[in-house]
Amino acid sequence: MLTKSSLSTQQRRLLETLQKTNFGRIERLTVRGGEPVFDPPPRIVKDVKLGAAENGVRPELAAIDFALKREHVELFENLRLIGDGTVESLEVKSGLPFRLTFAQRI
Repeated sequence: MLTKSSLSTQQRRLLETLQKTNFGRIERLTVRGGEPVFDPPPRIVKDVKLGAAENGVRPELAAIDFALKREHVELFENLRLIGDGTVESLEVKSGLPFRLTFAQRI
């Protein structure tokens, strides 16, 4: 079972970015060697749900450690498969990765 503490520094940073975004997209995220890279920084697009209390950061952000959900594990597995490339868009719903669109050299 993967946990937050078992992730690399860059993977933890991506996990925390997902939790801070809560609803929205992370665009143009560089991937090198299967790891997210934040230089240059990705573009964060927030969705605000009007009339909803769900617009803040995820409560898990404050947790030191926890077991990753299936969506997190699949995201990191896909980043490893991408190897070197660019995540054009990573859709975020309730702080979880939902849909991954990437560019890759063949």
